[in-house]
Amino acid sequence: MNKASVYLNQLGIVCALGDQHEAIRQKLASGNNHSLTRTDDFSPGQTLPLGVVNTPLPELCDYPPQEQTRTNQLLLAAMMQIREAYEEAASSIDPLRIGIVLGTSTSGIGEGEKAVAYHHDQGKLPNDFHYSRQEMASPAASLARWLNTKGPAYVISTACSSSAKALASARRLLRMGVCDLVIAGGVDSLCGLTVNGFSALESVSSKVCQPFSLSRDGINIGEGAALFLLSHEQGEVALRGVGETSDAHHISAPDPEGKGAIAAMTLALQDADLDAQDIGYLNLHGTATPQNDKMESLAVAQVLGSDVACSSTKPYTGHTLGAAGAIEAAICWLTLTQENAALPVHLWDQQHDPSVANINLVKPTTRHKNLTHAMSNSFAFGGNNIALILERTA
Repeated sequence: MNKASVYLNQLGIVCALGDQHEAIRQKLASGNNHSLTRTDDFSPGQTLPLGVVNTPLPELCDYPPQEQTRTNQLLLAAMMQIREAYEEAASSIDPLRIGIVLGTSTSGIGEGEKAVAYHHDQGKLPNDFHYSRQEMASPAASLARWLNTKGPAYVISTACSSSAKALASARRLLRMGVCDLVIAGGVDSLCGLTVNGFSALESVSSKVCQPFSLSRDGINIGEGAALFLLSHEQGEVALRGVGETSDAHHISAPDPEGKGAIAAMTLALQDADLDAQDIGYLNLHGTATPQNDKMESLAVAQVLGSDVACSSTKPYTGHTLGAAGAIEAAICWLTLTQENAALPVHLWDQQHDPSVANINLVKPTTRHKNLTHAMSNSFAFGGNNIALILERTA
């Protein structure tokens, strides 16, 4: 496989922070967070802060019933932002050489939950019910039909690393010569399964999460979508490095020594032919669960040292699960594509945990005048780890 540069040339994003690039940048740099919504819509009787997308989403009433899901609404909202650029880029490319790679963990499960509830009340499924709505491949198949692409179209579902892996997979398709253009990213929507599933694991916080704090007690679930156009066409940001590992330590708990995380970050640096000091900003996986944050701090301190500026942005967006890797890569992209970069502020109560290794959490007003490289970590269930490095090239 060749190592030709692959660029992230356009970004479409929608999350709890909104859907406008500059507004998202400003909120991340503000150090004030009012983006999460307190609701019991997905956990009746228990009000939780969730990363709900409150911006208007496109209607799908004219689409086939099997495509009418909130996940697809989020997907289409992100796609509409880059549709014009996509049409221009695709105009001279054979549809067989245009790929789609997405990450998700929910697909249309939310609609499946409503269908099951209807069946419980009525003794039958709704007339418009289609099981394919909740199949993991549904978002990619839907997007391929909307755009009439004929190349590879598939979904990666590896929990919280899904859409970071989708970006890595898209880069491979381009480098192998299978595709000339790939739409890649991730999308997930809120549903009862994820909110209550993580609650059953005692991993959900009843307040805004506090990554790396002594008081941290769990995550906030969120939803959203982020899509990039990847190609060899030179742009402002390249996907410079990828490091992937699987330590298989435990079905849901990370290796406490962070061996898989350390290996993923190290492999990403090697793939990018960079040294630790070249990384100017790190977007932490930072879930605010006791074990993950402790493990990640050890890994960061060992691989990058204690000086690199880093932050978890999950208090702004919620943990968007299958979409998290792409949304957090998008946050790196938004940070890199501004002059005198205002780094995303790490939101927490500043209660230091002595068991957490010393790392440089971004404070308000922190800026980086010459930011050229950012890393983003995603660590998933089953010890599924990935680190991405983005490079500003213009």
